[in-house]
Amino acid sequence: MGRKAVDTRKFNKVGTRKLFGRILIVFLFVMVFIGGLLIRVVYLGKAKGTEAEKKVLAQQSYRSNEIKYKRGDITDRNGNKLAASRKVYDLAIDPVLIATQDEYIEATSAALKKVFGISEKTLKKILEEQSELQYYLMQDFKGLDKDQVTEFEELVKKDKKKNIKGVIFEERYERYYPYSTVASKIIGFCSSEDIGIWGIENQYNSQLSGTNGRRYGYFNSELELVETIKNPLNGNNIVTTIDANVQGILERQMNEFQKKIGSLNMGCIIMNPQNGEIYAMSSYPEYDLNNPRDLSVLYSEEEIEKMSDKKKSEELNKLWRNFCISDAFEPGSTFKPITVAACLDEGVTNPNKLYYCDGFQKVNGVQIKCVSYAAGGHQMINICQSLMESCNDVMMQLGAKLGRTKFVEYVSDFGFGQKTGIDLPGEGAGGVFSKDRMRSVELATSSFGQGQTVTMIQLAAAFSAVINGGNYYEPHVVKEITNASGALVSSKENALVRKVITEGTSEKIRDYLYQTVEKGTANPASVPGYQIGGKTGTAEKHPTGRGNYLVSFAGFTPIDKPEVVVYVIIDEPNVDDQAHSIYATQFSSQIMKEVLPLLGIYQSDDTKKKDKTKATDIKIPSTKEVPKGGFSNKEYNVAESDSEEGQD
Repeated sequence: MGRKAVDTRKFNKVGTRKLFGRILIVFLFVMVFIGGLLIRVVYLGKAKGTEAEKKVLAQQSYRSNEIKYKRGDITDRNGNKLAASRKVYDLAIDPVLIATQDEYIEATSAALKKVFGISEKTLKKILEEQSELQYYLMQDFKGLDKDQVTEFEELVKKDKKKNIKGVIFEERYERYYPYSTVASKIIGFCSSEDIGIWGIENQYNSQLSGTNGRRYGYFNSELELVETIKNPLNGNNIVTTIDANVQGILERQMNEFQKKIGSLNMGCIIMNPQNGEIYAMSSYPEYDLNNPRDLSVLYSEEEIEKMSDKKKSEELNKLWRNFCISDAFEPGSTFKPITVAACLDEGVTNPNKLYYCDGFQKVNGVQIKCVSYAAGGHQMINICQSLMESCNDVMMQLGAKLGRTKFVEYVSDFGFGQKTGIDLPGEGAGGVFSKDRMRSVELATSSFGQGQTVTMIQLAAAFSAVINGGNYYEPHVVKEITNASGALVSSKENALVRKVITEGTSEKIRDYLYQTVEKGTANPASVPGYQIGGKTGTAEKHPTGRGNYLVSFAGFTPIDKPEVVVYVIIDEPNVDDQAHSIYATQFSSQIMKEVLPLLGIYQSDDTKKKDKTKATDIKIPSTKEVPKGGFSNKEYNVAESDSEEGQD
């Protein structure tokens, strides 16, 4: 019998159904599982916040950033701040953090708008375009003051939900100058990078600068910023020798002179001859340290607009340039005390020796005139009278007797032809004759201050050595340096460089210069109640014959132990007849009247000093001329000008 056939289709259908059912169960299980996960995610998002985002942010390092140091202060000798740094704030945001939640965007946007006026549209645009940044500096909101920052921080404190996020205030320091224009050419200013430009800011930049700190941080699981801070090291402070009150008086007087008379240029140095400290120094005009690129002190707006960038740069450098230390000129008769001092020290002359002045000297066929040429000379005079009446003839005789070798040595010892070493940038060296180049004519003209060039600071330092007992001090504008805590870092207590002449020689010169103010060409420099000594100078500028002169005066007080030296230069006074030192002597008198009491030097009842040299025993011609456009005899008791002629 055959086997009965089995119908497999029935079993296949049943198996398929079972398999499909199992797959469906698995699928449903997977879907339930996925659904559960989704529900969990939604739950976590709503019930516990953005834990996932927190974990992600917690793994990301917060952007580290620098903490700016505070640049050191510059003060005057009395502690008045001439340059300082104030704390300001730059606004930055963290787009990544702010965009984490809509609530953050909404709250942060509202706070920024309320305090800083930043619109919601502006913020959203930044969040979209800078979505990957954790630090974005708001360029239009730099240099904020503390009040604005405090106002924003108060809003953050009041935000109970803590939704104001990702706003950063970067602290930095901004340089400012409380006295604006005072001592601008001594102080200098800073670039936007806090680097010193000109003046003390430049010369002592490494001392004033500090070291930046750094802030490192990260977000914890609560989106709280955990920071590690390395504090900055602030710069050292500079204590200058400048007296802000004296400097202010000097600048005011210079401004008044320019308004009343005017000149091409003008400079003045007030210093302590006993140690080289500069009390005040100014060349006209000063500029605003808080706005150093403003040329309106020299030019109109129309003139400035027409200037090319190159021309503006040139004019700015002229404005910033310190004439008192950078520019060289022929000193004229203010050099004569140095010639006399050298000859006294070498025994070439003495107070009792007489010289005959016939109004000129003929040197190698060249006639070199004295101021007294038209009057037939000063006739018989001694060395004191030669200074009192500014006699070129006697100076030429003294120079020839001293000889070029010794003359060149003394010129060098007094600091001419070389930088003084003053602690300011841009110092010039002037130009003097070497021994090989100094022949008889050069020696003759150099003896009375023509042919060689000097800077104001060179002449002031040399003049100080002549009258202080013979000690040459390095002139300086910084007294000491202290750190941020006030501890002394360094000081310049002893700036003595060398001994140039003896005390005996210096004493004689002081007396001669006192006579020069009391009875000679420098009489307008006298100050009631004070014993003033000094020497005038009138040097014709090259090319000669155009009537352009540089007039000057170097003076000091007290006579026995000088405490103050004033050196004034007026370059081409704005008058028809420039060759009169009265403009410089009168200006010095006005300055001394005001500043001497401030420096602790008061009037004395004993203003009469014994005339040791009997300088007035010999009659000396005097024209008693008043310069055209100048002042009246009645008011200023004008003595003879010491105009020199006979340039080689």
